[in-house]
Amino acid sequence: MTRTLLPGLVTALLVTVTGSPAFAQAATPDERADCEALGHFRSLTIVSASIRENPNDGSAYCYVRGILPPAIGFHVQLPLPDAWNGRFLKWGDGGKDGDLDYADHRVAEGYAVANSNMGHDNAAEPGSSFGWNNLQAEIDFGHRAVHLTAEAGKALTRAYYGQEPEYSYFEGCSTGGREGLMEAQRYPYDFDGIVAGAPAHLYQELNASRTWLLQNMYRDDFAGSLSFDTDGDGLPDSVRKVEMLERLVLEKCDAADGIRDGVIDNPPACDFDPDRDLAAMMCPNDVNGDACFTRLQLQHVKDFYSGAYDSGGRSIYPGHTLGSEDQWISLYIPNARNRYRAGALGVTADHLNYLFYETDPGVAPPDLNDVTQVLDPTRNPPEWAWWQFDIDDVTRGEGDFMKAITDANDPDLSRMLLDRGAKLILYHGWSDGLIVPGGTVDYYDRMVHTTFGGDLPAAQDHARLFMIPGMGHCGGGPGPNSWDKLAPLVEWVERGNAPDALIATRSSGGVVANERPIFPYPAQAVYTGPVGGQDDPANWVAGNFSRR
Repeated sequence: MTRTLLPGLVTALLVTVTGSPAFAQAATPDERADCEALGHFRSLTIVSASIRENPNDGSAYCYVRGILPPAIGFHVQLPLPDAWNGRFLKWGDGGKDGDLDYADHRVAEGYAVANSNMGHDNAAEPGSSFGWNNLQAEIDFGHRAVHLTAEAGKALTRAYYGQEPEYSYFEGCSTGGREGLMEAQRYPYDFDGIVAGAPAHLYQELNASRTWLLQNMYRDDFAGSLSFDTDGDGLPDSVRKVEMLERLVLEKCDAADGIRDGVIDNPPACDFDPDRDLAAMMCPNDVNGDACFTRLQLQHVKDFYSGAYDSGGRSIYPGHTLGSEDQWISLYIPNARNRYRAGALGVTADHLNYLFYETDPGVAPPDLNDVTQVLDPTRNPPEWAWWQFDIDDVTRGEGDFMKAITDANDPDLSRMLLDRGAKLILYHGWSDGLIVPGGTVDYYDRMVHTTFGGDLPAAQDHARLFMIPGMGHCGGGPGPNSWDKLAPLVEWVERGNAPDALIATRSSGGVVANERPIFPYPAQAVYTGPVGGQDDPANWVAGNFSRR
């Protein structure tokens, strides 16, 4: 049952299995027996072990499910021995998790893959409610579940194949990105390489900032909301204000990179000033209207770009970037398009009830969208809601206890990158409206300073950051937003070929509409194709861009 990775096979194993029925393989009786034997693994609590069919390509694989006490549910997807590529992968999570995620495409590529529910079941404890008076669940969610799942997954991999994985990797985005940085900081010897996208590493400041933005939009019957009630029913249905803002930003910033493609390549370099550039769109006599901005709404536009701050003006969290405005509509601004329930409510509105304070203030009401509810703090358990949150609690240190559990903000990665010799790839979309990219840029800069004494070339021998123009949260958006996240890391770790560029694409109707090389931060791509053809989509191919 042992298997050795053959010389010269590493590059070939980066190619994805096509999913053709010709590649489908059924388990032999011996392979089935070997898989089921994992159900009797003496040093892990195993619930089941059986052969399953991979929906990605029809191949058979060994599926093992278990529990890591007290409450971490985990599973491992193990390709049959002849299909294993010799590698272990910990697959990252999203949101507040609470479920088991599958990485069928990576299993089809030959990876042994592990994932967990991060210590709670979302169907029973939805959202953040698993943290109610449950420090163990908070620790599991903060960092323990990922580390223990990696340990358990590797143990099962060793048992099934009769040998150690030759390489171990982590891949994740959003919560998964936070998990990746947490592993790099707390458990630096778990992986040979980590790819972490849009990391929610400033976890408590992030959720406090989202809540602050939501409060700005919902307060005083939507007085400051960037939406407008056109039919007088009391609900703001029109988002014309944001559409006007988005159009002005693109007019100002889009062509700054030499191409008009609806993508802002370098938002921090764009000179857009809301006070100046929205001056002609202010509401006469400050009376709210559909196609203008009141003074309060102008301030809230500036707040989106500046980021949350406390009553003394002290910054809490970085601001949103130019080019992210369209995502504000779904995430923060109540309107008909999101049925008056801003999307950020789903991932943030009960966070402060259960995961911010050392002592939880109370349980969330059933309707997180109704800010007119009268809550009863004398009940058992008491009631409390996000609109009662005071942003000054951040700078008063009220969230520091939980920050020590959940935040992955330590810039010293010397144990992972220097002592361990592992590699790190970070990426973030410049148009991400859910987790703002400025925090990731700042973290990378601090990591370069702390771990490498400010020597960027030395840092890039170990860790590289890729900022993706026009990409939203972990994908989507108007810019090139798709590439294989793991393959460049494997090539770097196993063959020493650092990713000098990621070739990202954006497709429409199954056809690539925009292709761009993404160079390691702070380098950028500049158009060097046919003269005069920069605005022709036919010329938006990787070969027409060079590094600047």
